Amino acid sequence: QVHLEQSGGGSVQAGGSLRLSCTASGYTGSYSNYCLGWFRQAPGKQREGVATIDGDGSTMYENSVKGRFTISRDNAKNEMYLQMSSLKPEDTAMYYCAAVGALCTWGRFRQQEYSYWGQGTQVTVSS
Repeated sequence: QVHLEQSGGGSVQAGGSLRLSCTASGYTGSYSNYCLGWFRQAPGKQREGVATIDGDGSTMYENSVKGRFTISRDNAKNEMYLQMSSLKPEDTAMYYCAAVGALCTWGRFRQQEYSYWGQGTQVTVSS
């Protein structure tokens, strides 16, 4: 059973930066074959995809975070990261990492694409 452990997050003022980490364990096969993603859910809103990264390092971003967030992975450490800069109050949400034991598909921003989820970590941006 794949387990995703998240760390990072917290509170920051607008314009600040935070970094999220997600460490995988218990997976089968090669971690580099897993499609990984970061999602977020604000109060009263649906969970939305923020960024995804494929095994070859190719990335995609939701429009509102392009140029501000950077997703990366270290396959040797079984880790994934989300570096968030120029944070805005509207970035406030619970953030979740997600993984699926397959290459990313066209549906990479859909929750249903992912089999495994982290426990979530709160990011709060004050104005």
